[in-house]
Amino acid sequence: MNTSLIVILILACIYGYINGINGAANIVATIVSARAMKPRLALVLASFGIVAGPFLLGSAVSNTIGSELMRPETTTSSVVTAALASAILWSSFTLWLKLPSSISHSLIGGILGAVWFDFGINGDQMGGLQKTLLALFVSPLLGFVTGYVLVKITYRLSITASPKVNRTFNRAQVVASMLMAISYGSNEAQKITAMIALGLVATGVTDSFMIPPWTIALGAGALGLGSLIGGWRLIRTLGGKFYKIRPIHGFGAQIASALILFGVGSLGGPVSGSQVVTSSILGAGSADRIKKVRWGVGKQILMGWLFTLPVSAVISAIIYQIIEKGF
Repeated sequence: MNTSLIVILILACIYGYINGINGAANIVATIVSARAMKPRLALVLASFGIVAGPFLLGSAVSNTIGSELMRPETTTSSVVTAALASAILWSSFTLWLKLPSSISHSLIGGILGAVWFDFGINGDQMGGLQKTLLALFVSPLLGFVTGYVLVKITYRLSITASPKVNRTFNRAQVVASMLMAISYGSNEAQKITAMIALGLVATGVTDSFMIPPWTIALGAGALGLGSLIGGWRLIRTLGGKFYKIRPIHGFGAQIASALILFGVGSLGGPVSGSQVVTSSILGAGSADRIKKVRWGVGKQILMGWLFTLPVSAVISAIIYQIIEKGF
């Protein structure tokens, strides 16, 4: 095994670990805030779902990143290394700031920055690029709308129910969080396996893009380990700073997130899990009334999302320059 591949494998695992921390926060924030489950148990269940997801829901996202986004001639070890390193640096920074940034945006930005720096914009396949960007930017809107509609419908269906219905919503949240964890784990792990598979091609281990079973296990393991640690700072941000989340909001947001993550991911769209979850939470709260939501926090997170792709692209280009030509 050559040095370049070892570096790529290490970076992929670190990326997966950080992704898992964000994933756990996204999945358990509402269920903990609504007091449907104790935090540690919620994290354990979320981790189980995240690890199981990559083995259950296919490889459409991996194929998009590995086969449709970049042209074959741009698949070099320097590009893969720079993309992963950039995503790790930016995601670690936003995690330190307690902002639920888009890990997917940072990775896609890292790929684009490294490819464009040396190969120009023609280094990408436009069909795959359009598909990727469409999934990243449309899925949050779908999450918001779906969360809003589901909570509205749930209110209508439970209009005559007593306050005891909250117990039902809390139990339902447990099931919904598992579905959400499986969908999240599948989508995010496929990005890790795609980068490892690209690394195998770039270092000459394989002749074409393919997903060996061990790469799925490695990606799932890295995500699971990160999710067990848990993003406690992000849990507080997602679970309390937007508005006081009640069981009905948690249930609606989790079902909405699971539907979008699974639906768009099954079509090969590399959805941003953090964006979908956050927008679903905002949509669920807006179903009560627009002023219920503290939009100032949402605006801060939106700015982080908007900056993520271009900033990670610049960081990746700098790292690529250092790898290829030194300072």
